[in-house]
Amino acid sequence: MEQSAQQARQLDHLASAPAPGASPFAAFGMPGFGGPPPAAPSEPRPILELDGEEREDELDALSDWVDDFLLPVYGAEVTTAAPWCLQWQEHDDVVAWLHALWLAYQQHKDPEAGLSGLFVWHRDFLTHAIAAIRAPGGPLSACMTSPERPAHRILPGPPPSARTERANAAESAVPGADEPGELTS
Repeated sequence: MEQSAQQARQLDHLASAPAPGASPFAAFGMPGFGGPPPAAPSEPRPILELDGEEREDELDALSDWVDDFLLPVYGAEVTTAAPWCLQWQEHDDVVAWLHALWLAYQQHKDPEAGLSGLFVWHRDFLTHAIAAIRAPGGPLSACMTSPERPAHRILPGPPPSARTERANAAESAVPGADEPGELTS
């Protein structure tokens, strides 16, 4: 009799409606029927759009990846045809290239990228990025071209366009343009 009563209780429990908010798929990280969808992961932002501590944290993580993975595996020899800079973090264009390469690496090493994910990363991202960064006339061309002679120099970029110069000149010519709270016509 006791066993029959226990089975009846078990059948009643299984036949009852689930508790509100309980998800039959909770063990898989999925919401229940009509439940709120899971929070979407934050979208990665280009490192040059980040500020302050957020940028420093991202640059630290990027530096770890570059120093611990990228350079030991893909760094090759430093030559005049393939310069490098020990202070690459000060070259904004190099930081942007390496950050994009790192984000692509994270995406393509993910199991959802499939078995060919890392091949695609090598073919479509690594080869092109390294060629652009370490080109003889590239962003590091004024830096170290020989391991025995470490060097660092940031080359000046192009000046602002003529349109920007005219806009800046016109803005500074308007009297009171720099004074907040005053109306100009």
